[in-house]
Amino acid sequence: MDSGFNFRKVLLLGFGFFAISLTWSVYNAFMPKILSDYIGSSALIGFIMTFDNYFALFLQPAVGMYSDRLNSRFGRRMPFIMIGMPLAALFTFLIPFHQSLIILIFFIVCMNLSMSVFRSPVIALMPDLTRTEHRSKANSVINFMGGIGALIAFFIGSILWDYNEGFPFYLAGFLILISFVILFSFIKEKRDVINYEVSEEKIDFKVGLRSAIKNKNALFLLLAILSWFIGFNGIETFFTRYGEEYLNIKVSAASFSFAFISLAFLIFAIPAGFIGTKIGKKRSIVIGIIGIIFGFIVLFFLKDILFIRFVFLLMGCFWALVNINSYPFLAEMAPVGFIGTYTGLYYLFASIANIVSPPLLGAILDFIGFKYMFLYGTFFIIVSLFMILKVRDNTTIERNSNASA
Repeated sequence: MDSGFNFRKVLLLGFGFFAISLTWSVYNAFMPKILSDYIGSSALIGFIMTFDNYFALFLQPAVGMYSDRLNSRFGRRMPFIMIGMPLAALFTFLIPFHQSLIILIFFIVCMNLSMSVFRSPVIALMPDLTRTEHRSKANSVINFMGGIGALIAFFIGSILWDYNEGFPFYLAGFLILISFVILFSFIKEKRDVINYEVSEEKIDFKVGLRSAIKNKNALFLLLAILSWFIGFNGIETFFTRYGEEYLNIKVSAASFSFAFISLAFLIFAIPAGFIGTKIGKKRSIVIGIIGIIFGFIVLFFLKDILFIRFVFLLMGCFWALVNINSYPFLAEMAPVGFIGTYTGLYYLFASIANIVSPPLLGAILDFIGFKYMFLYGTFFIIVSLFMILKVRDNTTIERNSNASA
């Protein structure tokens, strides 16, 4: 592989994130409604929605670490993908066949455990295949594919939901399988990974965790990631019920509305990567966070769904600036041999947010009602702004020093 940016390989790798984004979008959009058929408490629904993340909390960092150490004939990351993606497809497809709450929860947990097996390895392949200076662009392509997955989930899933509540899950399961076939057929680690034979060292997760904690930049970035996912994921989880309970619109209309964030994210994903390369990842993230804060404040005062969709379009662009540049920012802080481990840490903190946010917001909504939902998001996004401002962007520092030399 040459020193340039291999767009074709990154695009093919993007099918892994396409499958992840599609599945989570279907899950977050429609699962709370399915659970509400059995449960009246928003807090309890939020807890069940995150039950699987307690497993992901431990599994994803462990998988990231072991994928750094493994060396099979298929590579380091691919064996986990070969196990996780087919199982995730199976259990996603089985969810509509539940006959009771217990069976539904069993399918949910199994699906999310399967997702946890392949998520860190798929994402870690991006820096494996891409040199540091191209990672924001590469991540923008991968997230562009993720945006397509989310759009399919929200737009097509919303239409399918009105025909049959199981159809969005059937679609997701089928597309996970298609994505796996593409990944397995076209990504060959020992051929495609840069300097595969020396790319990683024998490490353990405790060493990686200590290195991130001692690295103040990495620690504050991880805390920022935790904060903005707490703020954003809670809103994503409960927006369909917000639309139904507070805006008095159909579940499918609420899900369709949230798709405008995904649409803008899709359109702006690749520009966000180039912006991050041009002005620095930290600056791009800060601009995105400030835009999201103002967006949440405006949304608090809106009840007209057309205006809400317009604001969602703007917020999708700001959310792209944050998401496209945050993982490459963390990956470039990883010492040699720790990319998989730092990827696991990224999803560790995202999993903590998934655990904390839905039940916390659900309890707040039970207590004060849906009207104040966007103020919850505003608070945690502001916290993330304080955290990211404590991070030094070494690439910007190096760029400025080179310009003055």
